[in-house]
Amino acid sequence: MREAVVLIHGIWMTGLELRPLASRLGAAGYAAHLFHYPSLRGTPAANAARLTAFLATLDAQVVHLVAHSLGGVVLCHLFHDFAVQRPGRVVMLGSPLRGSAVARQLNRWWVTRWLLGRSVSRGLLGDGPRWPAGRPLGMIAGTRGWMGIGVLSGVQLPRPHDGTVALIETDAAEVTDHLQVPYGHFGMLFAAPVADAVVNYLRRGRFDA
Repeated sequence: MREAVVLIHGIWMTGLELRPLASRLGAAGYAAHLFHYPSLRGTPAANAARLTAFLATLDAQVVHLVAHSLGGVVLCHLFHDFAVQRPGRVVMLGSPLRGSAVARQLNRWWVTRWLLGRSVSRGLLGDGPRWPAGRPLGMIAGTRGWMGIGVLSGVQLPRPHDGTVALIETDAAEVTDHLQVPYGHFGMLFAAPVADAVVNYLRRGRFDA
C-alpha cells in the first residue's frame, strides 16, 4: 500500500523549514511532499481549495497530513469544504485551533494588521470551522516559549506557551491525542523527538511508542 505524507507550513513560511521533518519522515519509509500556499494573500478557505487540488495529484492510497501552525487551520477548512479525502492520519504542530491571542493583538492595530494579510478571514482569530467530530487528530504543542512572535510583540500569552501559541490555544475538544514538547513554535520543526512522535502517530494513531 502506497502511503504519502503532505506537510503544510504556517504563516510567513515557504515550506523549506519543513524539509528536516520531511527528511526524517522519508527515512521512516514515507513519501513526503511539501505543500506551499500564499499564507497572506490567500484566505485559509482558498488555500484549502489549493490543497485539495494538490492532494488529487498524489499517487498514493493513503495520504497523511502534517500541518504547522496556520496550516492546521487550513486543514480545518479542507475537511469542512472537501470532506471526502483518502484515508490517512492528521498531526498538527502548534496550531491555534481556538484562535491566536497574538493574531488578535496584531489585528487590533492598523500598523500591524498587514502582517496577517488574509489569514484572519475565518482563520487565526478563531472563527473558522471546527475540526470534524469523529476524525482523530493528534496535536503536538511546544512549552518552551523564550522566543517567538508572541514574545517579541509583547503579547501576554497564558503559560505554558511556545513563544507564539499558548498551549491552551491548541487544546480543542476535538483533539484526540495531545502531546507537550519542550520546544518553541519554530524549534519543534527541527527536533528529532518531535519527528519520532509524528512517525509514531502516523503508524499507530498515538504519540507514544
